[in-house]
Amino acid sequence: MKLDSSKLLTGLKFNQSLRYGENPHQGATWCVYPDKGLSNANQLQGKELSYNNLIDLEAAVSTVKEFEGQSAAVVIKHTNPCGVAIGTDVYGALIRALDCDRVSCFGGIIALNQTVTGECAQELVDGFYECIVAPKFSEIAREVFSTKKNLRLLELDIDNIQDNPYNVRSILGGVLVQEKDNKPIDDSEWKVCTERQPTDLERNDLTFAWKVVRHVRSNAIVVAHSGCAIGIGAGQMNRVGSCKIALNSGANVNEAVLASDGFFPFGDTVRMASEYGIKAVIQPGGSIKDQESIDVCNQLGMTMIMTNKRHFLH
Repeated sequence: MKLDSSKLLTGLKFNQSLRYGENPHQGATWCVYPDKGLSNANQLQGKELSYNNLIDLEAAVSTVKEFEGQSAAVVIKHTNPCGVAIGTDVYGALIRALDCDRVSCFGGIIALNQTVTGECAQELVDGFYECIVAPKFSEIAREVFSTKKNLRLLELDIDNIQDNPYNVRSILGGVLVQEKDNKPIDDSEWKVCTERQPTDLERNDLTFAWKVVRHVRSNAIVVAHSGCAIGIGAGQMNRVGSCKIALNSGANVNEAVLASDGFFPFGDTVRMASEYGIKAVIQPGGSIKDQESIDVCNQLGMTMIMTNKRHFLH
């Protein structure tokens, strides 16, 4: 799809110089589209936002936006989700998200899509986190967090945030511009390609996992159960490696579901998933060996959905 070049890179304004970039020896500047994105956040307390904070905030807000209308919490570490969950309320979602990986949560960025309550604040105040972003913080929550002077608190209207529709990335001698992969998930193109049909619970979890996996660096695998990511494998050079990380998260993955951002080139990932008790998988499809994975699923009594849409994230 060709982009209208007249709309590219227009309107960017200098916002502020940053202390440094990814590392202290790198200079950095923050430019913004006025009245859009993270520049609309109201920082209530904490140190100045860093380059890395802003990169991780982009990932956190983009991920939690997937769950509009539900109580959701996301924990981001080095641009990848290490905890994502929905719950009956925001506190329940937060606890479930933290429990995904309590070790990796250390030093992470947390996004909540509802008001941060005093109960949430009490859970978080004794840990170390770089930043918490949410639509609002209750007065009790702000009082609890006031003891952590360096902790950055950002109020941001996450559901209604205005943003530029393009991703811009520098390369040697130029920039690449692409449309953002942020269109709502549409299951009308999904196809159950196996003999076994998904249960209602599995279909809900497959949808949840599919929403999460597009925010994980490729190769990406997400294992989920009951609206919670219980295993995430990110950024490995092969899909089997990511699958091993996700399945060996330490959680009980029996009868969970598995999502893959790209197709399975062979049936090995599906076989591995079955060995751990996975009964349903979702993937884009499009491999010349799709039938091999379908046949393995049928042999093992598994469900496979193909979405006809890939979600690589580099």
